[in-house]
Amino acid sequence: MKSVHGLWQARVQRGVVMPMVMGLLMLAAIMTPAYATAPAPRTVLVLGDSLSAGYGLSATQGWVPLTAARMKTTHPDWRVVNASISGETTAGGASRIAAELKRVKPAVVVIELGANDGLRGLSLQQTRTNLDAMIRAALQSKAKVLLVGMRLPPNFGPDYTREFEANYSALSKQYKTALLPFLLAPVASDRRNFQADNMHPVAAAQPKLRDHVWTALAPLLK
Repeated sequence: MKSVHGLWQARVQRGVVMPMVMGLLMLAAIMTPAYATAPAPRTVLVLGDSLSAGYGLSATQGWVPLTAARMKTTHPDWRVVNASISGETTAGGASRIAAELKRVKPAVVVIELGANDGLRGLSLQQTRTNLDAMIRAALQSKAKVLLVGMRLPPNFGPDYTREFEANYSALSKQYKTALLPFLLAPVASDRRNFQADNMHPVAAAQPKLRDHVWTALAPLLK
């Protein structure tokens, strides 16, 4: 009986092994690029306050996780990272954005901040300066920006509320970013859309916010 080594030598001599080896090499060449060149998912970074962090909701109920779930179907090569913190101000966002950009390397940055500044009556100029810094940082990292605006109750006075709202449109125009003028536009007129604090939307209202934000976000995912 021939040894394994002898059988191998016989196959080489008859020219059987070489076509087999070449076939395996060709198969490897065809299959390898599919794994080696698979693109990493592009990222949407959401930098917001409790309205984006999902205050009072389960982890899957807020408009941000609902957006992430939609993107798995409509844009499977994208992912969402939610870096929102309840109670966050524009100063907090401005202090954190550099680290988040370095950590996440997003292609799109959604900035939803300012409501807590306004509710505390903070300086409008300082709020604008902080938003300006975040927009510039995101643009310098080559990310697209969606600026999400907010409106305040009238008890702060017409001048303050008007200038507060104008900050968003002015900055968006200055830096040519995408703009959603008022996050709560589709739900603000109905008290039933809000939790007991009359500030944070309930779970049933979150799909409306998702769809509202989607109108401005989807064009940036191309």
